[in-house]
Amino acid sequence: MILVTPKTSGASLSARTEEITRRILEALEAAVRALEPYAGVAVEAEYKSPGDPVTAADRAVNTALHKLLLRPGEGWLSEESADDLTRLARNRVWIVDPLDGTREFLAGIPEWCVSVACAEQGHVVAGGIVNPSTRETFLGASGTGVLYNGKPAHVTARSSLAGALVLASRSEVKRGDWNCFRDAAFTVRPAGSIAYKLACVASGLADATWTLTPKHEWDVAAGVALVEAAGGFAQDLAGSQFVFNNESPVLSGLFAGGAGLRPSLVSLLKPHISNPL
Repeated sequence: MILVTPKTSGASLSARTEEITRRILEALEAAVRALEPYAGVAVEAEYKSPGDPVTAADRAVNTALHKLLLRPGEGWLSEESADDLTRLARNRVWIVDPLDGTREFLAGIPEWCVSVACAEQGHVVAGGIVNPSTRETFLGASGTGVLYNGKPAHVTARSSLAGALVLASRSEVKRGDWNCFRDAAFTVRPAGSIAYKLACVASGLADATWTLTPKHEWDVAAGVALVEAAGGFAQDLAGSQFVFNNESPVLSGLFAGGAGLRPSLVSLLKPHISNPL
């Protein structure tokens, strides 16, 4: 496994969001440095619950992110921190997953990432995701677009699912949750880390992704920020746009893609969406 510090120019980002995106990028760089001791060595895992591993690497990254990001008056929501509900009264909240895809990380599969989002008044305004194994950095903010490894990127312009590339949860595919899409006209590619899948959609490396199982805010916040900043859409299974920093961080699921694919995705997933309008 190769770990590299991402180098991403902020030149394409507006002054309005430059401070937030700079902080996100600095935090991602610190996260990569925190992961260096775990490169190429066997990492032991503990289990918070069956199938939900956590490692010293998760905790090291969480510490690095917390140190770089959190300032007085801001809130914090992380998978690896005890939840402090004072965040509910904060205008700005950092929503992070120090290591999304821990199972892939442990297995040496390069589909895990560090995920950082900034939410203000419940809406994500900026996000950053780094996959150290593949040397990919995704950085974006509302109104300014997305940079993929320092270059402008955007969601697909595709308006039909025919021939589309859809990223699916590897565990969901293994369970058979995607069997109903087996004969569809699009290609399904299993992958780890929902945050990484959303980043790939935001940068046009894939056309769409969805999950019909519950997720947490920290799993998807940065990816949703990137997809929306790149001109795409992301919705929960209630058919609504996401509102973050809720008392319970559990979400019903999601679907996301380029704006032109929304009607096709709503039609395809209608049995799973409580209010497709």
